[in-house]
Amino acid sequence: MEKKYVIAVDQGTTGTRVVLFNRQGEIVDWAYREIEQIYPHPGWVEHNPMEYFDTMMDCMGEIFDRSRVNPDYIASIGITCQRETTILWDKDTGMPVYNAIVWQSRQTAAICDEYKEKGYEDIVREKTGLVIDPYFSVSKIKWILENVDGVKDKVGQGKILMGTVDTWLIWKLSCGAYHVTDHTNASRTQLFNIKTLSWDEELFEMFGIPQEIMPEVVPSCGICAYTSKDVFFGKEVPIAGVIGDQQAATFGQACFEPGLGKNTYGTSLAFMMNIGTRPVLSQSRMLTDLLWHMDGTTHYALEAIIFVGGAAI
Repeated sequence: MEKKYVIAVDQGTTGTRVVLFNRQGEIVDWAYREIEQIYPHPGWVEHNPMEYFDTMMDCMGEIFDRSRVNPDYIASIGITCQRETTILWDKDTGMPVYNAIVWQSRQTAAICDEYKEKGYEDIVREKTGLVIDPYFSVSKIKWILENVDGVKDKVGQGKILMGTVDTWLIWKLSCGAYHVTDHTNASRTQLFNIKTLSWDEELFEMFGIPQEIMPEVVPSCGICAYTSKDVFFGKEVPIAGVIGDQQAATFGQACFEPGLGKNTYGTSLAFMMNIGTRPVLSQSRMLTDLLWHMDGTTHYALEAIIFVGGAAI
């Protein structure tokens, strides 16, 4: 049977969009669902992780019903997502131990101040290209470990998994068969060394984060998992592309050569420019990003971001 279509999932901060493409790259149909924004305290931003999966499946179901495209014809699924948002869940029950802490949230500011006071900034910047800030996943992981009852005990029992949104969606789509992330999303945790392309043991020890909860890191392009027939409309379909949202936009705008960049106007406002295959640290506190890792080659970028751009409007 000829596989005629590709599904693209864009799981963003304010909503989930699913788009069905044909072999010519034309949009056949699309659907969108909003995500509830949870503000427990001033400056805190959280989501219900179950909404990520439920809204994605609702969108897919709507597209299949309206377009009358049979799931048998789906060649692959690609996922792009908000990047630093952090989820910890119990792998036995499949339930999150706490809400997803969203990239925007400032609830971990005190943890980051502590990291700065300990003098971690230089080593973090050298290894990850990032500055110490509540934006990134590591302080969010730490907050959940320190503030949610029973989580540390479950970590010791091997029951806790961590993921950014891509990891969570893949885990759910595969009924727990795959616990993976790609290089771009891994690089936003502040625990991934963008030079060695691996989780960094020194950073885990420094931050006091258990490495065993982290997902396997895979390239941004290529089959990394398969859906479970029990979840995806009775079909086993390859998940063959995973990448963070800003990196996805840079790739989508064909910024394949050093010096080419893009602006993204969304919840945040983000500029990202390809700087080639060698990571260079900015002298102006821009971030040095892992742009993508494909076909054995890694590209890097400089990034500047305004957290409340479109969100403020």
